[in-house]
Amino acid sequence: QVQLVESGGGLVQAGGSLRLSCAASGSILNINAMGWYRQAPGKQRELVARIVSSGSTNYADSVKGRFTISRDNAKNMVSLQMNSLKPEDTAVYFCNANILSHGSVRWFDSWGQGTQVTVSS
Repeated sequence: QVQLVESGGGLVQAGGSLRLSCAASGSILNINAMGWYRQAPGKQRELVARIVSSGSTNYADSVKGRFTISRDNAKNMVSLQMNSLKPEDTAVYFCNANILSHGSVRWFDSWGQGTQVTVSS
Protein backbone atom coordinates (compact mmCIF):
# COMPACT_ATOMS: atom_id res chain seq x y z
CA GLN A 1 0.00 0.00 0.00
CA VAL A 2 2.98 2.29 0.51
CA GLN A 3 5.86 2.57 -1.89
CA LEU A 4 9.17 4.43 -1.71
CA VAL A 5 10.90 5.05 -5.02
CA GLU A 6 14.49 6.31 -5.12
CA SER A 7 16.30 8.01 -7.95
CA GLY A 8 19.60 9.74 -8.59
CA GLY A 9 22.27 7.15 -7.98
CA GLY A 10 25.14 6.55 -10.35
CA LEU A 11 28.87 6.65 -10.95
CA VAL A 12 30.91 9.72 -10.04
CA GLN A 13 34.56 10.55 -9.54
CA ALA A 14 35.94 11.34 -6.12
CA GLY A 15 35.21 14.94 -5.22
CA GLY A 16 32.06 14.99 -7.28
CA SER A 17 28.42 15.36 -6.30
CA LEU A 18 25.20 13.41 -6.58
CA ARG A 19 21.67 14.09 -5.47
CA LEU A 20 19.37 11.29 -4.35
CA SER A 21 15.62 11.68 -4.18
CA CYS A 22 12.90 9.50 -2.75
CA ALA A 23 9.15 9.82 -3.18
CA ALA A 24 6.66 8.07 -0.93
CA SER A 25 3.26 7.19 -2.34
CA GLY A 26 0.20 5.18 -1.43
CA SER A 27 -2.12 5.19 1.53
CA ILE A 28 -0.21 7.70 3.67
CA LEU A 29 -1.80 9.68 6.48
CA ASN A 30 1.38 10.99 8.02
CA ILE A 31 5.15 10.56 7.87
CA ASN A 32 7.37 11.07 10.88
CA ALA A 33 11.05 10.52 10.19
CA MET A 34 12.54 10.07 6.74
CA GLY A 35 16.09 9.06 6.14
CA TRP A 36 18.82 7.53 4.06
CA TYR A 37 20.78 4.43 4.92
CA ARG A 38 23.56 2.75 3.01
CA GLN A 39 25.07 -0.69 2.78
CA ALA A 40 28.45 -1.44 1.31
CA PRO A 41 29.46 -4.98 0.29
CA GLY A 42 30.23 -7.09 3.32
CA LYS A 43 29.08 -4.41 5.75
CA GLN A 44 25.98 -3.76 7.78
CA ARG A 45 23.40 -1.21 6.73
CA GLU A 46 24.13 2.11 8.44
CA LEU A 47 22.31 5.39 8.93
CA VAL A 48 23.57 8.19 6.71
CA ALA A 49 21.14 10.99 7.50
CA ARG A 50 17.71 11.41 9.03
CA ILE A 51 15.17 14.21 9.16
CA VAL A 52 11.98 14.39 11.19
CA SER A 53 8.81 16.24 10.25
CA SER A 54 9.86 19.33 12.21
CA GLY A 55 13.02 19.58 10.11
CA SER A 56 15.49 18.47 12.74
CA THR A 57 18.31 16.44 11.25
CA ASN A 58 21.09 14.12 12.26
CA TYR A 59 24.00 12.76 10.25
CA ALA A 60 26.59 10.03 10.45
CA ASP A 61 29.93 11.51 11.50
CA SER A 62 31.47 10.30 8.25
CA VAL A 63 29.22 12.52 6.11
CA LYS A 64 28.85 15.65 8.26
CA GLY A 65 29.70 18.75 6.32
CA ARG A 66 29.46 16.93 2.98
CA PHE A 67 25.89 15.62 2.81
CA THR A 68 22.65 17.54 3.31
CA ILE A 69 19.25 15.96 3.81
CA SER A 70 16.02 17.81 3.07
CA ARG A 71 12.35 16.99 2.73
CA ASP A 72 9.20 18.30 1.14
CA ASN A 73 6.36 17.35 3.46
CA ALA A 74 3.69 18.36 0.97
CA LYS A 75 5.10 15.96 -1.62
CA ASN A 76 6.21 13.21 0.79
CA MET A 77 9.72 13.47 -0.61
CA VAL A 78 13.17 13.36 0.89
CA SER A 79 16.43 14.23 -0.83
CA LEU A 80 20.10 13.78 -0.07
CA GLN A 81 22.63 16.16 -1.58
CA MET A 82 26.03 14.50 -1.54
CA ASN A 83 29.11 16.65 -2.14
CA SER A 84 32.83 15.94 -1.95
CA LEU A 85 32.15 12.26 -2.47
CA LYS A 86 34.80 9.74 -1.49
CA PRO A 87 35.37 6.17 -2.64
CA GLU A 88 34.31 5.00 0.82
CA ASP A 89 30.86 6.45 0.14
CA THR A 90 30.32 3.69 -2.42
CA ALA A 91 27.28 1.67 -1.38
CA VAL A 92 23.66 0.94 -2.09
CA TYR A 93 21.62 3.78 -0.61
CA PHE A 94 18.16 3.05 0.77
CA CYS A 95 15.38 5.48 1.53
CA ASN A 96 13.42 4.92 4.74
CA ALA A 97 10.24 6.48 6.09
CA ASN A 98 8.25 5.99 9.30
CA ILE A 99 4.66 6.04 8.12
CA LEU A 100 1.13 6.06 9.45
CA SER A 101 -1.35 4.76 6.91
CA HIS A 102 -4.98 5.73 6.56
CA GLY A 103 -7.17 3.58 8.79
CA SER A 104 -4.27 2.39 10.91
CA VAL A 105 -3.06 3.26 14.41
CA ARG A 106 0.37 1.75 14.04
CA TRP A 107 3.42 3.44 12.55
CA PHE A 108 5.68 1.27 10.43
CA ASP A 109 8.96 1.58 8.58
CA SER A 110 8.90 1.44 4.80
CA TRP A 111 12.00 0.98 2.62
CA GLY A 112 12.89 1.76 -0.96
CA GLN A 113 14.51 -0.75 -3.26
CA GLY A 114 17.91 0.92 -3.08
CA THR A 115 20.01 2.86 -5.54
CA GLN A 116 23.69 2.25 -6.27
CA VAL A 117 26.22 5.01 -5.66
CA THR A 118 29.72 4.32 -6.90
CA VAL A 119 32.58 6.76 -6.33
CA SER A 120 35.74 6.10 -8.31
CA SER A 121 39.17 7.20 -7.12
